[in-house]
Amino acid sequence: MKRLILAVTLFVIMSLNSMMALASNTAIRYGAAIANDGERIAYSVTEGGETALIFIHGWSLDSRLWQNQIGYFTKKYKVITMDLAGHGNSSFNREEFTMLSFANDIKAVIEKEKLDSVILVGHSMAGGVIAEAAKLMPNKVIGIIGVDTSQNVGIELSQADLDLMTKPFEDNFHDGMTAFVKGALPPDVDEKLLYWVTEDMASAPPTIAINQFRHYLGQYVSGEASRVYESVNVPVVLVNARLWPTNSEENSKHIKDYSIYYIEDSGHFPMLEKPNEFNETLMEAIKSVESSS
Repeated sequence: MKRLILAVTLFVIMSLNSMMALASNTAIRYGAAIANDGERIAYSVTEGGETALIFIHGWSLDSRLWQNQIGYFTKKYKVITMDLAGHGNSSFNREEFTMLSFANDIKAVIEKEKLDSVILVGHSMAGGVIAEAAKLMPNKVIGIIGVDTSQNVGIELSQADLDLMTKPFEDNFHDGMTAFVKGALPPDVDEKLLYWVTEDMASAPPTIAINQFRHYLGQYVSGEASRVYESVNVPVVLVNARLWPTNSEENSKHIKDYSIYYIEDSGHFPMLEKPNEFNETLMEAIKSVESSS
């Protein structure tokens, strides 16, 4: 019954999203790109200006995360949403879901669409992904914007820390994900939103999701979370909530061109919790990238 309710909810959301696109005279085009390891990467394009905004979801989510952003940003930009390998409508054949492999998923879409000026917007886990993508494509990516991510790129984790943080998901994936999502949202969050996010994230294949999680946090064991920025020479902007404190002083030690905007009174999913405020703040962040380019 829960799955049926979730399916109906998603259908209604996607139908409303399509109607909004039609109402604003935009047309969504769907495509697929092939990554360097053969994975099929599903994406959508809504035509706008010359600069492309590519929205990348976080761990165990998919491109529907950005349903409230498409109509708003296509007034000025080409908007692309995509499913990373192992998520959504993309293929699930990869053995190791590293941040670099995800960056190559983005590269495949950029090359397929023949894009020359791109701003990457990445949520949560995708903060590390877009940094790798900026390093990979310095002539294409003009800026990266992380959404509630990279709170401290210099923090160091041990392998024991990583194992401890992964254990709840390995013991019982659905229960672990339920606890994670509950802790990532404010106590007064809308119950329907809480249910939607929880069930969407918990519906991922556990083995694949845990592999992704280990690689995501593994950056903080290896030091790659900060080291990648040695090769990132474009503006790096964060649009973060205050639920998990951001250490901007530490971030500034590693990131050459760093700035941050805050979404007040939000949890880990501001694009869903406070879409209007988020869109306005993200637009400010985008303009700050363009003014630096």
